[in-house]
Amino acid sequence: MTQPADQLSVHIRPFRPGDEAALRAVFHASVHGLASTHYSPTQLQAWAPLEHDPAQWAERLQANQPFIAQVDCAATPAIAGFADLQPTGYIDMFFVSPAYARRGVGRALMAHIHDWAAEHGIVQLQADVSLAAEPFFAASGFTVQARQQVERQGLVLHNARMAKALGSTL
Repeated sequence: MTQPADQLSVHIRPFRPGDEAALRAVFHASVHGLASTHYSPTQLQAWAPLEHDPAQWAERLQANQPFIAQVDCAATPAIAGFADLQPTGYIDMFFVSPAYARRGVGRALMAHIHDWAAEHGIVQLQADVSLAAEPFFAASGFTVQARQQVERQGLVLHNARMAKALGSTL
């Protein structure tokens, strides 16, 4: 079966030391590009400032061990997104580069999370999801458990706690 022209061939691989800068770029671009219709520029800056502590970022990635979505573009692999799944079933990070949005990267990451959860006996997934990501998570079978307000650098951002009991379809 062939893929639609706008869909990419996505390979999911484990996090490797050295991925930190590329993942930070995806995170920053995703927040500022894909969430910009739901949050003010000031809120986006508080959520994903350009200036950050690289050591702290690397430590978070090392702890979370995200899955990396890689695509082949012009024979050069590019990181198109990343997501993690904690042993508790909590998805702490789920970001796709705007350059690869709506082209199967998020679906590939979510399918990988579901497969990994099934292999490790995780029975429920949860995530604190931005307003921008909420439709994608809903389409993946998640439901809103609570509306939340989180503070970042003194600013309030709205999001949703979403969950999905496994065994339901993507």
